[in-house]
Amino acid sequence: MRKINLLKSSKRPLQKGGRLSRWFSTDDPRWAQISLLCTLVQRDLEAQYKGSILGNFWPLLNQLSQLLIYTYVFSVILKVKLDVKGFPDSSVTFGMWLFAGLIPWTSFTGGIIKGAVSVMNSPNLVKKVVFPLGLLPLVPVLSIFVESTFGLVVLIVILGLSSPNFHTAFWLLPIVWLPQLLITSGFAYLTAALTVFLRDIPQSLGVILNLWFYMTPIVYPLKVIPEDWRPWIMWLNPLAAIAEVHREIVLIGEIKHWGEWSIALLLSSIIFIIGFFVYRRLRPAFADVL
Repeated sequence: MRKINLLKSSKRPLQKGGRLSRWFSTDDPRWAQISLLCTLVQRDLEAQYKGSILGNFWPLLNQLSQLLIYTYVFSVILKVKLDVKGFPDSSVTFGMWLFAGLIPWTSFTGGIIKGAVSVMNSPNLVKKVVFPLGLLPLVPVLSIFVESTFGLVVLIVILGLSSPNFHTAFWLLPIVWLPQLLITSGFAYLTAALTVFLRDIPQSLGVILNLWFYMTPIVYPLKVIPEDWRPWIMWLNPLAAIAEVHREIVLIGEIKHWGEWSIALLLSSIIFIIGFFVYRRLRPAFADVL
């Protein structure tokens, strides 16, 4: 009897360990999907510029070309003035300030545009019963996000070489990445599901995003917006808050717009939930349409 009791008592820690092993086991379907997602993102990054000499540096060159054009137009020609703490009012400062706002925007727009056609361009995967279709819109979102980090690294290097007030608060960047990835993934899910049935969605996205770009204080400072309109822009436009917080972290090293960031996180979470819900409801009909 004593041996039996010992065996029974020894099973308890094994049962607890079994629960933990279910969370951290490589056989868990959740970890398998994460591993598959990482593999798909890696393949997408490798295949996107396969055969080109510069490879994945092309997105960085595109960002730098936009940076030069916008800096010349708004800083040199229109002479837009900035008031960035610790930086002189110069074209170099404007370029760094502009680049800090363009990085999250290009990641956002690129993820949505490529995410919108992710399902339509993968009919073979859609018709495979065992493939997790929920990963398809996330692949371009994450690959574009990884590409945007190249520009961020270049910006940090330029700051380290040119700014006397260089700081080390870059560990705060995940705070702004969270709402950025949520809103991008939410719109990617929504547009990917709708594009299967409405093929005009990718074309209309270009018009919508162009209007959205100039309604967001990226190429112009927030102070040029009429004071009565500023709260509406910052509270109702998550990308405005994301761009401002990104600039504050990269350039200044502190966050001033905590309230706006909180609302942006809330709106981004709502958009993600809506987009994923629509995608999940329409997913069973993808194979029939494609």
